[in-house]
Amino acid sequence: MQPVLIEARDLADAWFQCIYKIFEDDGVHEYEVERGSFEGVKRREFDLIMVNVKYPGTRPLIPDIPVELGVPQPTSMEYVEDYLQYLMTDRKRANEVYTYGERLTNPKVSINGTEVSLGVNPVQEVIDIYRKNTRGTNQAIMEVGMPQDILLEDPPCLRLIDTRVADGRLHFVLYFRSWDLWAGFPSNLAAIQLLKEYMCQEIGVQDGSIVAVSKGLHLYEYSFALALKRLRRA
Repeated sequence: MQPVLIEARDLADAWFQCIYKIFEDDGVHEYEVERGSFEGVKRREFDLIMVNVKYPGTRPLIPDIPVELGVPQPTSMEYVEDYLQYLMTDRKRANEVYTYGERLTNPKVSINGTEVSLGVNPVQEVIDIYRKNTRGTNQAIMEVGMPQDILLEDPPCLRLIDTRVADGRLHFVLYFRSWDLWAGFPSNLAAIQLLKEYMCQEIGVQDGSIVAVSKGLHLYEYSFALALKRLRRA
């Protein structure tokens, strides 16, 4: 495995740089999905990538593709705002096994087939830790993944949001198990940035950076042509 490091100014720049870099050979491989989403489809994937976004709060939070390219926007702010509710509430649709918001604000365990709340709100707990001026700590982490997720047909992609307050700023460190670069990356990061901005207001600190790590950041074959067209290579 060959690690790749992306140093980006903002979220839109991070997305573009990743799109550009994934068509290089260094630290990237192609394979056919044998288990997981889109089985049988070719996927181009980074071996391991770290994306350091210095100013993730810079607007716009999502990519803006020039109209003349004829490439559809990978996401919209309407979608991002809806996704933010998915992150910050435990609302769950009938067909959903879990939601990130459920894990981040009201995690539950199943006891004899009945869901029981653990009585903790990880987002609020992290806010409270920093509100008490406990800044010198490595304990303020919000975990999405659970051991039993290995049994799910489609386990969570986002596994954890780690945090640090340094120099009066709140920074996020994320880990994604698997991550769709074309549409998932810009939608996820924009919504997570909005979550961070909410937490900054509650804690009373400034906005900081986002560092995202993944051994599964990828493009599916059906988006290759769109990505290359965005790069003006097609």
